[in-house]
Amino acid sequence: MKRFVVSDQAFGNTDAEEKAAAAAGAEFNAHQVSTEDDTAKVVAGAHVVLNNFAPMTHRVMSGLAKDAVVVRYGVGVDNVDLEAARALGVRVCNVPDYGVEEVADHAAAMATFLARKVAMFDAGIRRGEWKIGQMVPGLRSLGDTTVGLVGFGRIAQALARRMQAFGCTVIAHDPYVNATVAADMGVELAALDDVIARAHIVSLHVPLLAETRHLLNAARLAALPEGAIVINASRGGLIDEDALAKALTDGKVAAAGLDVFETEPLPETSALRSAPNLFMSPHAAFYSDGSVKRLQQLAADEGLRALRGEPLRCQVA
Repeated sequence: MKRFVVSDQAFGNTDAEEKAAAAAGAEFNAHQVSTEDDTAKVVAGAHVVLNNFAPMTHRVMSGLAKDAVVVRYGVGVDNVDLEAARALGVRVCNVPDYGVEEVADHAAAMATFLARKVAMFDAGIRRGEWKIGQMVPGLRSLGDTTVGLVGFGRIAQALARRMQAFGCTVIAHDPYVNATVAADMGVELAALDDVIARAHIVSLHVPLLAETRHLLNAARLAALPEGAIVINASRGGLIDEDALAKALTDGKVAAAGLDVFETEPLPETSALRSAPNLFMSPHAAFYSDGSVKRLQQLAADEGLRALRGEPLRCQVA
């Protein structure tokens, strides 16, 4: 009998996954592991693994059944060793489209909240002030704001539509996107350094790879326009967090909205905790009642296709 295993999950139930396993006549097991040792034990011999954050290393995947499939709950697959998976013949899938609108909403909410300096007005009133000029040092109209998107996939395009509705000019960098797609949306494609130099709000929308780690480093933060805002609802490792904390403290970066971090939960020792004008959320941009159900169902459906030997919908390796 084939085995359908959930290594770990954050949903509180595995109803969709159990139904998928039953439909294929497979044995079903759900776990909540986090270490490499424990993960290797619970997925040994599995034909399908649905995985959230547990490490899918060479050692872990070497114990899977022949032609096994790993389905990652979510878009990013940085906890899966893709090179090892290819070497072992393990196919890896993700779920890239379950929470596009939610993440775009979250990024837009952080961007507009910070651009309109809502927190500063609130703090001013609580200090007993009422004069606008005492509360904020200046306020750029959204109609005079350029939003720079690093990456122009599904989520970035959804965010572009939202920011354009506020009157913002949107530019983007993505060497893999057809220029016609951007042009049809009224978005200018530009070189990365050009986007960095022009964007009053820069939002990151690329996967975490060796070449994108610390993409927003001290040098690029310094190249942003004075008073720029940084938004990241993609992957924490895209930003040099110490450099961002310093840029916020020095006032080079006016504000930042972060939903993701290099280490999660955010360590008590992180320099970000004491950085000013920083709005944080706990990797929650994807979250809504509907998106969680879609994520589980789409992942479970992919696992069922794998068990039945059908073509996979979202194979990444």
